[in-house]
Amino acid sequence: MDAIWNSVHRERAALIRDLRDLGPHDWDAESGCRRWRIRDVVAHLVDTAATTPTTFLTGMVRAGFDFDRQNELGVERYRDKQPDELISLLVQVRDRTSGPPRFMAPLATRLVEEIVHGEDIRRPLGLHREYQPEDLQMAIEYQVATSVRIGGAREKLVGVMLVADDIDWTHGQGSVVTGPALEILMLVCGRPPRSGVVAGPGLVRF
Repeated sequence: MDAIWNSVHRERAALIRDLRDLGPHDWDAESGCRRWRIRDVVAHLVDTAATTPTTFLTGMVRAGFDFDRQNELGVERYRDKQPDELISLLVQVRDRTSGPPRFMAPLATRLVEEIVHGEDIRRPLGLHREYQPEDLQMAIEYQVATSVRIGGAREKLVGVMLVADDIDWTHGQGSVVTGPALEILMLVCGRPPRSGVVAGPGLVRF
């Protein structure tokens, strides 16, 4: 458990460093997360880092038990914040170890959030980060075991074999999809494949 939180905190700190270098216009750029600008993704990360089991459950009730609606309500709370305020808020929650109830969102979801949304911010802005291989593997393994209904990719992967070409990891049997572990993670989190980086006949499933 401590190892996962250490990874989560490391990714939050790395993102804070990158955010401090952004220009004013970068914050309103489109992110890699559909419908959200860069500032919206940061707001979401602040909101999820501040979440407790109690606030998560009350938020779900308020959102009519709609995960997407709950996320939108969370972003709305911070949508009018200026970039320096969002960075300050992210610093305040950087070292928190709270989240939704574990029976609804296992701890690995915290790591998935930080890596994938970190990339949703970095990629449109041309920024790059090297992630720990063990963090990528843990995040991928959570996603491939989790139902599409709650943000995973399990059902999509029937008849598909995922092969990471930069770490020793494979999953499934069938039509192959090959690429770096980070690209596999982004793919199983619903992001479009990057041309020339991820390849294989199994891509038709995505």
